[in-house]
Amino acid sequence: MAKIVVMGAGIGGISQIYELRKELGKEHELMLVGDSDSFEFTPSNPWVAVGWRKEKQIKVDLPDLMKKYGIGFSGSGVRRLHAEENRLEMNDDTNIEYDYLVIATGPKLAFEEVEGLGPEGHTQSICKTGHAATANIDFQALVDDPGPVVVGAAPMASCFGPAYEYAFILDTELKKRKIRDRVPMYFVTPEPYIGHLGLDGVGDTKGMMESELRDRHIQWTTNAKISRVEEGKVYFTEVDDDGNDKKEHELEFKHSMILPAFKGVPAIAGIDGLCNPRDFIIIDDYQRNPTYQNIFAVGVCVAIPPVHATPVATGAPKTGYMIESMVTATTHNLARLLKGSEPDQKGSWNAVCLADFGDTGVAFVALPQIPPRNMNWASQGRWVHVAKVAYEKYFLHKVRAAKTEPYYERTIMKLIGVQRLKESG
Repeated sequence: MAKIVVMGAGIGGISQIYELRKELGKEHELMLVGDSDSFEFTPSNPWVAVGWRKEKQIKVDLPDLMKKYGIGFSGSGVRRLHAEENRLEMNDDTNIEYDYLVIATGPKLAFEEVEGLGPEGHTQSICKTGHAATANIDFQALVDDPGPVVVGAAPMASCFGPAYEYAFILDTELKKRKIRDRVPMYFVTPEPYIGHLGLDGVGDTKGMMESELRDRHIQWTTNAKISRVEEGKVYFTEVDDDGNDKKEHELEFKHSMILPAFKGVPAIAGIDGLCNPRDFIIIDDYQRNPTYQNIFAVGVCVAIPPVHATPVATGAPKTGYMIESMVTATTHNLARLLKGSEPDQKGSWNAVCLADFGDTGVAFVALPQIPPRNMNWASQGRWVHVAKVAYEKYFLHKVRAAKTEPYYERTIMKLIGVQRLKESG
């Protein structure tokens, strides 16, 4: 019997542990390790920030649930991975040994890379559900005393979709409250153009996103390098296409949400052969680390190079479809190793995303993620908002009921196929 530990209890980690339980049965010992006792459905965080969801609605308690399905669990968090010893040193001073480890931690939020950024500084975040709940308090203060809003992303950011979502959802809610006319809005991004998304655009995301910003009277600046944030003021440099400083800007705000750059988590930082310089996990074609071949990695913690160089540094996103494909490949490859065979399944690194705008949204498909592509498609409509709500309901049910069906692969791709047929007549 082998002991397999999944480190990280988010979308990637919870999907991984359930797929492993289904594939391996009770022949091997499984353990899930998180940094709290709860699963959080991160894609719903923009809704939490404007009060459309309560924190408790998108969280699931894990200890009793994992026990129900015969899975070990610890929510104390990992202090340090000792890869040479096949051991996790936990924050509660215990140790967990493993035969195989799947790292699915998500990222460290690198707020410290911009002075004054983040919930401990002067801007809000929707990267964690607790951050989004705090952002809601700041949003309520904005409602009581309307003023300028700045939304955007810091240099080296790689996940731009939530910034667009938050700007448009915020606009929708302010209109419902009939105070939008008292809230000037600005979007500040390191992307070289609106709708780049860290992917060099998908379909006509440039035109769609620009049109949406114009229609909602949100001003924007691209190639923006945020340098620091003070209370009520953000400072950034706009650069030209060669990366040379073009113009210095400062914007006042009553409410601001800026997405940070990502790095690997401290528990694995600096481990030679495991991580790249930003502490993301190095993997081969089969999700396995080349140095520590009993360690696999899935999700945002995986090292993926940028699609191309940009004047202000940006990274490549990891979408739900990509994460699910990584999980499935890892499950298959671990099962083969346990039977004495070699890994042979690769994840399909394609970008499929639903971006909710509150009353409409944009869906895009990039197959593969890096151009040139076999499919390069984007579509806009209320159906995207409906699909995003359905995704939330499905995934929370999946967590509670230990389901393993990949939602994006089976459901969203079918929905996208129907939409493409409608558009083609």
